[in-house]
Amino acid sequence: MKKLALLLLMLCPAALFAQSGKVYDNLTLQSKILKSERKYAVYLPPDYETSGRNYPILYLLHGAGDDQTGWVQFGEVLSITDKAIKDGIATPMIIIMPDANTGRRGYNNDIKGDWNYEDFFFNELVPFVEKKYRVKSEKRFRAIAGLSMGGGGSFVYALHHPEMFSSACPLSAATGFLNLEMAKAAISKNTPNLPDSTISNYYKRYSVLPLIDAIPDDQKKAVRWFIDCGDDDFLYEGNGLVHNLMRKKEIPHEYRVRDGAHNWTYWRASLPNVLEFVSQVFHQY
Repeated sequence: MKKLALLLLMLCPAALFAQSGKVYDNLTLQSKILKSERKYAVYLPPDYETSGRNYPILYLLHGAGDDQTGWVQFGEVLSITDKAIKDGIATPMIIIMPDANTGRRGYNNDIKGDWNYEDFFFNELVPFVEKKYRVKSEKRFRAIAGLSMGGGGSFVYALHHPEMFSSACPLSAATGFLNLEMAKAAISKNTPNLPDSTISNYYKRYSVLPLIDAIPDDQKKAVRWFIDCGDDDFLYEGNGLVHNLMRKKEIPHEYRVRDGAHNWTYWRASLPNVLEFVSQVFHQY
């Protein structure tokens, strides 16, 4: 039996090892906007090196305190995505996981304009990725998802650029300030002497509720939404308010509340649902 297994290994190594994708979690690109070298991780599907074809892409954002390795180390993106593809619930795709924890933390442009991460993401990271990897660059084949701080980033990026993303999946999302008064109190404490107009404009640009409230009627179906938050999550209120506002404005979306808190146990269970949802959009729209 051992000899037979060894013979099979020698005769068809490609078939035996082709079932797993690959993850590289310490890759870099140079950013002129952030004046620094930026790290990112990438998941490449099992047949990437042999197929020669182009793939849809998912940008998967980490939460506060993690970096580009978070979804790799704690989220088990390699094994979960491999299984989803093998089981037929997800299409083979490329997953990009950028670092938003080095230098400063977060996916937004800074209110003072001296750390513009969002500009880096759209003007440098996306073009870099689409040049380096075999990516389908049409909106239909581009999705975004993320947890906590990255869930907030998923909301904001898809709301700022509905022409770029076919679907967005915020998980346990930090939805930003729930009203302008909260924004004024917090921002003034951290960054004194800012004009009220600057704070108001920042609130409207980087808090999810005013962004959704401002969606024009002809853009209500521009992005397919999958929102997921645990019933014991400390960010439950913001996600619930977003869900209610989307219902009031008749914006189609999937809203899931499961038993769970703000932790990796919850997000690992969410990831297969995200992969299935974005794959359905890749196929159907």
